[in-house]
Amino acid sequence: MIDHNGITNAVNEALKEKGKKKFKQTVDLSINFKNIDFKKPENRINMDIVLPEGRGKEIEIVIFTDNPQTQLEAKKANLKVYGASEIEKLAEEPKKLKKIAASAEFLADPKLMATVGKHLGKVLGVTNKLPRPLSGPLTPAVATAKKRVRLSTKGKYLPVIHCPVGSEDMDPNKIAQNIEVVFEKLKTKVSEQNIKSAYVKLTMGKPVKI
Repeated sequence: MIDHNGITNAVNEALKEKGKKKFKQTVDLSINFKNIDFKKPENRINMDIVLPEGRGKEIEIVIFTDNPQTQLEAKKANLKVYGASEIEKLAEEPKKLKKIAASAEFLADPKLMATVGKHLGKVLGVTNKLPRPLSGPLTPAVATAKKRVRLSTKGKYLPVIHCPVGSEDMDPNKIAQNIEVVFEKLKTKVSEQNIKSAYVKLTMGKPVKI
């Protein structure tokens, strides 16, 4: 059974390797499942989770919109903004798009969701970075996007998922709280009996079993 103490102990053990690299390492969570056939569409996992303590690093947010007011607000906040015509141009530069997607999250005006999917879906879909709809005021939407992670089955529907849950310079207790929220959300879809094992690790560190 996965509990608070087990999570906290694993996080502390994983963090013993922090500071050994020249970059800020991400803390990653991997979860293995059993007795679930992910080839069946109804069993597949695809959910967004907002980490209460954030990801511990600044996440770039890219906005797709033709709304002049939203464009103005986004530019004032130093966010990258693409309108419909620019989306088509970006589709002609897949290497540039992949580079952006590697470190960014995307939000799109609902009116442009189809346009983004048509022109950028091939790249963003593979990297699991398709934009989420932009609704309501921009500032809180961006704040939420910076804390959001995605849990999804990928590839050949192997029985494992991965997601970031923090960074090496975060308080271990905050990382543990993020992990607990991931499990709480996950168990609305999957029974705890179907969770075979879980590990936490730094980007370049060794996995530590929870």
